[in-house]
Amino acid sequence: MGEKVTEDELGGSKVHNEISGVADAEYPDDPSCIAAVREYLGYFPSHCGEAPPRKATDDPITRGDEGLLDVVPDNPKRAYDMHKVIAAIADDRHYFPVKPRWARNLITALGRIDGRPVGFVASNPMFLGGVLDVNASDKAAHFINLCDAFNVPLVFLVDVPGFMVGTKVEQAGIIRHGAKMLFAVASATVPKITVVVRKAYGAGYYVMCGRAYEPDLLVAWPNAEIGLMGPEGLVSIGARKLLEAQESPEEKAALKAQIADQLRPHIDIFRAAALGMIDDVIDPRETRRVIARALRRTAHKVVERPRKKREVTPV
Repeated sequence: MGEKVTEDELGGSKVHNEISGVADAEYPDDPSCIAAVREYLGYFPSHCGEAPPRKATDDPITRGDEGLLDVVPDNPKRAYDMHKVIAAIADDRHYFPVKPRWARNLITALGRIDGRPVGFVASNPMFLGGVLDVNASDKAAHFINLCDAFNVPLVFLVDVPGFMVGTKVEQAGIIRHGAKMLFAVASATVPKITVVVRKAYGAGYYVMCGRAYEPDLLVAWPNAEIGLMGPEGLVSIGARKLLEAQESPEEKAALKAQIADQLRPHIDIFRAAALGMIDDVIDPRETRRVIARALRRTAHKVVERPRKKREVTPV
C-alpha cells in the first residue's frame, strides 16, 4: 500500500482498545490477563442452553446507598460519573468493564446483583454528555447480543440526550449503526430492566430499552425526564422565529427561559408515571433492591422469536 507505519500504529493494543474497538481490554502481564479472562468467563454458562452461574454473596439486596442521592448534580448541564451508580448497585460494589477505553460515552460491563450475572448498559455523561454516536451504537449492539446469546439479563441505566447529530456522523452512517443497537435491544429475549437516572430524550430513549422495546421493568429516579428533547432544545427549534424577533440578547434569553419553564412540566417524570409510561418512580437508594426483585420475578422468562402465530379455533 506504500503506507509508512509501525506495527503498533497499524494494529497495536492502543489502536484496538481506544480507536477500533476490536479489543475488550489490555493488561500489563500474563497473570493479570489470565485472571481477567477467568473472571469474564465466570459470568457466563458453559453453553447457551444453560442459565448463567449464580454466585453466593453476603451483600444484601436491601443495601441502600446514600451516595446515590447526591451523585446526580442539581444542575442538569453538569456531568457525573455513571460508574459510581453501577458500583453502588452491583454486588460487593464490583463489576467487570468491557471495552472501557473505547466509546467511553457508553459503559458496558458485567456484574452481579443478588448473585445473578447481569450486563450493564449505561450512559456516561462524563464523555460527550452520554450522547450515542457510531462507536457507542456498535459497542452496545455487540454487548447486548453477547448477553442475549448466553441468557445474561440486561440492566439499562439511562441518561441520554439522544443520538449525535451533524454532517460527520451522518456521513459515517449513524442511522445504520444506530439501527444495529435498536435491533439488538428489540430482539433480546433475556430479562430487560431499565432505570432512567436523569434524562431520556428522543431516539436515545428508545434504543436504551424504552417502553416500546418491552422492558420487564421500567422505573425512574424522581428528577428524571422523558421526552423528545430537553425544553431548551425544543424552544430553540420550535420558537426560533419568535426568538429571532427579540431586539436584545437579554430579551431573547428571558423569553427562551420563560417558554422552557412552561414546557418542562410536560416531560416531568410524575406525569409520565400518571400516564402509565413507566412502572414506578423510585427512591435512588432503592435501585439495587428494585432491580434484584425484578431479576427474581423474571428468572424463568421465556420469549420465542419470532413470535408464534396465534391459532384461532373456528366456531
